[in-house]
Amino acid sequence: MTLAIVYLVLAASGAVATFIAASNGRRPPRLGALYWLIAWFVVELPWHHLALSLLVTAVAAALGAFQHWPAWVGLALVIASWPLLLRMAALGSQARAPLERALQEGLGADYQAQIPAGSRARDAGAQLSAWLRPFRVHDRPAVERVRDIAYGTAGVRNQLDVYRPRDAALRAAPVLLQIHGGAWVFGEKDRQGLPLMNEMARRGWVCVAPNYRLSPKATFPDHLIDCKHALAWVRAHIADYGGDPDWVAVTGGSAGGHLASLLALTANDPEYQPGFEAVDTSIQAAVPFYGAYDFLQHNGVDITRAGKPGFVETKVMKSRPGEARRVWERASPIRWVHADAPPFFVIHGAHDSLVWAEGARDFVAALRQASGQPVAYAELPGAQHAFDVFNSPRCLHTVQAVARFLAWARASRPPAAGPTPRTPARPSA
Repeated sequence: MTLAIVYLVLAASGAVATFIAASNGRRPPRLGALYWLIAWFVVELPWHHLALSLLVTAVAAALGAFQHWPAWVGLALVIASWPLLLRMAALGSQARAPLERALQEGLGADYQAQIPAGSRARDAGAQLSAWLRPFRVHDRPAVERVRDIAYGTAGVRNQLDVYRPRDAALRAAPVLLQIHGGAWVFGEKDRQGLPLMNEMARRGWVCVAPNYRLSPKATFPDHLIDCKHALAWVRAHIADYGGDPDWVAVTGGSAGGHLASLLALTANDPEYQPGFEAVDTSIQAAVPFYGAYDFLQHNGVDITRAGKPGFVETKVMKSRPGEARRVWERASPIRWVHADAPPFFVIHGAHDSLVWAEGARDFVAALRQASGQPVAYAELPGAQHAFDVFNSPRCLHTVQAVARFLAWARASRPPAAGPTPRTPARPSA
């Protein structure tokens, strides 16, 4: 009987995780982080979850659990969850369609024709090896990583890694700057964006992943200043690694998506470049993933009217929005949209319970109204927060879509002859 109850508890836990992963659960908002933790692996690895449930069921049966009724209740819950797992698997495997549709809507139906044949992204599908080994995100045979290069004076938090093709003679290769997330309070340069950086390195790009100072010790805009310092290092040194200092795209997820967007929209603003104001910090293309784009209106909450101080207020900004509104506006990418913004490819999960997709929609709408460059937006059905951290069918399709976007951006925005001074942008009203 004990074994049957244990099986029932395991089956019920798996079924609950499956139901949460399949839903767009986000209320009450304070439970968003819990919903994400429960759903994250299930929604990205449904086949693994299904296989695990079959294994547990087989073990329970072999040990005689089904001689008692709780085990049969557990089996009913397991079977009831399978259609949801199959649906999640289908959404992940079919992610190429909404991604390609977003690119065609944002860049034009013939955007791939604008890419030189030698630079066209390979669309290899979702490889079986990645399905079987989703957490193997370093491609050591093909990609070299040069670690822990200092770009500032803040020790480990001012170090970066460089990823480039192994045994390749690079010259003036395009550069991708990957900014990690972690709610501005945690995160490491070698823990996020790895599927994308490895793929771009295999395609002949040089990728740079910096650490930056973290809250609560750091206060905004320290995080952004560090990212600009990393970009200044790229301008000065990336040619030594085969990269083109005059052609840099930026990407990042969550807090990294927020910082990547700000980096792309605040080129050459002296307030965010103390001591290196003369460095050109313009960006040629931006690909933010599931970022926070408006600090004053987040997940349906008007922060200026919120009674209880929130996490960003106490840990990151360390000010009240009503008392320091200008600082909060300048921390919000949506307030910075302007006509000279670079091309954007904004990507968000429709089921993101940490940072809701509505914020991405508003940001994209503002960009499209103001920017003179194309803006593509992909909202992926069924996807949760941080869906691109490890290999999954959805992640691999997304990586390939980003590769197509960056190949298009590289072809349509060739490197300039040298740094071009620009008038700093100012946040919109």
